[in-house]
Amino acid sequence: MAEAHQAVGFQFTVRPDGVDLKLSQEVIKNIYLSGVTAWKKKAIQFKNGVLAGVYPASPSSWLIVVIAMMSSLYIRIDPSLGMIDAIKDNLPQRDYMSVQTRAVLSAILFATGLWLFLIYLLRYTLKALLSYHGWIFESHGKMSTSTKVWLSLVKMFSGRRPLLYSFQASLPRLPVPSVDDTIHRYLESVRPLLDGEQYNQMEILANDFKDSKATQLQRYLILKSWWATNYVSDWWEEYIYLRGRSPIMVNSNFYIMDLLYMTPTHRQAARAGNVVHAMLQYRRKLERGEHAPLRAVGTVPMCSTQMERMFNTTRIPGIETDIVQHLTDRKHLIVYHKGRFFQVWLYTGGRHLLPSELETQFQKILNDTSEPQPGELKLAALTAGNRVPWARARIKYFSLGVNKVSLDAIESAAFVLTLDDEPQGYDSAKTNSLDSYAKSLLHGKCYDRWFDKSFTLISYPNGKMGINAEHSWADAPVVGHMWEYVLATDCFHLGYTEEGHCKGDVNKGLPHPTRLQWQIPKECQEIIGTSYLSAKQIADDVDFHGYLFSEFGKGLIKKCKTSPDAFIQLALQLAQFRDQGVFCLTYESSMTRMFRDGRTETVRSCTSEAVAFVRAMEDASGTNVQRLALFRRAADKHQNMYRLAMTGSGIDRHLFCLYIVSKYLGVDSPFLEKVLSEPWKLSTSQTPQQQLNLVDINKFPKYVGAGGGFGPVADDGYGVSYIIVGENLITFHISSKFSSPDTDSCRFGQHIRKAMLDIQGLFKPENDKKMVEHGKLVQLENGKKHI
Repeated sequence: MAEAHQAVGFQFTVRPDGVDLKLSQEVIKNIYLSGVTAWKKKAIQFKNGVLAGVYPASPSSWLIVVIAMMSSLYIRIDPSLGMIDAIKDNLPQRDYMSVQTRAVLSAILFATGLWLFLIYLLRYTLKALLSYHGWIFESHGKMSTSTKVWLSLVKMFSGRRPLLYSFQASLPRLPVPSVDDTIHRYLESVRPLLDGEQYNQMEILANDFKDSKATQLQRYLILKSWWATNYVSDWWEEYIYLRGRSPIMVNSNFYIMDLLYMTPTHRQAARAGNVVHAMLQYRRKLERGEHAPLRAVGTVPMCSTQMERMFNTTRIPGIETDIVQHLTDRKHLIVYHKGRFFQVWLYTGGRHLLPSELETQFQKILNDTSEPQPGELKLAALTAGNRVPWARARIKYFSLGVNKVSLDAIESAAFVLTLDDEPQGYDSAKTNSLDSYAKSLLHGKCYDRWFDKSFTLISYPNGKMGINAEHSWADAPVVGHMWEYVLATDCFHLGYTEEGHCKGDVNKGLPHPTRLQWQIPKECQEIIGTSYLSAKQIADDVDFHGYLFSEFGKGLIKKCKTSPDAFIQLALQLAQFRDQGVFCLTYESSMTRMFRDGRTETVRSCTSEAVAFVRAMEDASGTNVQRLALFRRAADKHQNMYRLAMTGSGIDRHLFCLYIVSKYLGVDSPFLEKVLSEPWKLSTSQTPQQQLNLVDINKFPKYVGAGGGFGPVADDGYGVSYIIVGENLITFHISSKFSSPDTDSCRFGQHIRKAMLDIQGLFKPENDKKMVEHGKLVQLENGKKHI
């Protein structure tokens, strides 16, 4: 054990004449360096905390204000309008101070108060500016004069060199939409999915809710929005994620893949060493708040709250609800390999282990031939099964002794690393390589990922990597931000030797990784077995298909003067209709991080305009000119809905919170019950790319990520994640269930490909020209009718 290794540095012998104490000089040196590093870290955190706390001002600006106030004492001008004199007359212990001391102290106190007032004024001015969202509704490539002025003001009040959390206090709160607007948008969203009678019934329920119970529920929601920083996020985390009692593997967790085409080294231990070291560098900058804040259009800051719990975080199971446990300053990680759990210390002598040192530690684990202890092999299946059996087993079998010590080591680790023994990754020569890779990341063997950790890093024998992430603490773009940094650091900063090893000298004096010890009784092993069988049934039912669409990408779509996201979403609607023969409620995830503590909102992509476009595509009697006109109308509608969702005017989070309030008050609402029970048969999400712009993918086109994905949301539906990679590639991650006779992920992928090509075929110069002429003719005819 590492503790034992260090303890040998302290030896003492009891003699008749006293105690002979011997101290190891190496151990004393390590203790000294660790202490220096810890204090240096605290000092940097304190400094950055102060910088973020007074932003957009700076500590030096306080000195300027103080000097200005002090100068006024000598030029006989009182800019305080008598307030300095009032402070001077009311100072405690003023009788023991000289007149000059009282004057100086009063000036400093007034200057400090004025400085703090100016900080709050700047913050609230910036918050007011950031509450304006008119810019997002303007046409792409066009910017009004008012928006240009607004952008200039935002830049001016944003200050220079902001830290990660500098803008948190200036971000506006998520607004509560009006009930009338939300219900109107909801009815509009379900209109294409219901027949006349069904729609009339839903309209009656909605209007009854609006006229009877909505006002009371809305009042409580507005009250919460005034009190809490975000009226949605805490309830969303608790009721959507933590209170769920079904398995989180596949149903909640998501995955992120490695680089698509490149593998920097084929040595498993070396790749893991570089990646883990890069993660430690990212964590250090995260703890110090030194990452640059993300900004929309390069100017508008986005919330960074979710990033706080990226490391040292575990979802702890409970009988009724789970909790998210976040710790600080964890100095170890847990490595799982062939059924054994190892603890690896990440620091030595007050510094991070170097990549070469980490490679050595991981290679020791790979070379270890010891067998798993009874019950250890499939122990992690407890995190893959139902939550209640895991919560009860944790209380009964892991609350005392070595089991508690070992479980605490896992739950307090920075993260978990799994050293897999089967190669994965994209291989163009194998048609299903992405399918196998995705399923490995999503669920693995159901017992070789600790699904409760904030994320499990997965390393394969061929050098490929990947991540399985727990969803309650954050959304995919947050994990993607870290992963982009790690991959860029791994490939372009750390690098490898010609033999594929990590660069740097090998430190042979490091303690051997420590095996975690377990004493798992037969009863607990039976629970583990039950959880494993339950999880395996879920995993075996996942029908996954990964697909690279390389015929065209964002570059060509933008030349068609349309949004790439809207283009893909309409292609998904066309593919869905061709696959199922009906339209369905469609979920697209949109972020609300322009607001404090914002997470996501739903865009209901199956609109009346999208339905009209799809029907025109399937109508053989229609013309391409008509289809293109309907496409542009549907794309514009989708863009507007996406913008509404981003700016706090979505539908589903508002209705969800109204439902939660109704449950607290014991108010029954058939309308809200109906809304919250509707199945999302097509759930979609776009994985963001190039959040940090650390790699020029035009210069290095092979260094692109493959994105990530998630499991199917509905038993008879599809989950589709897509990533727009550069200008000429779009990757699709499609999931469904084998148990559903109506779905087939590979078939749906083929429908997506054909839909993408069919829509692209509409964008021919002659069609665009005819569409413009057709539009002018319609306008002329409408004008004649009006006259």
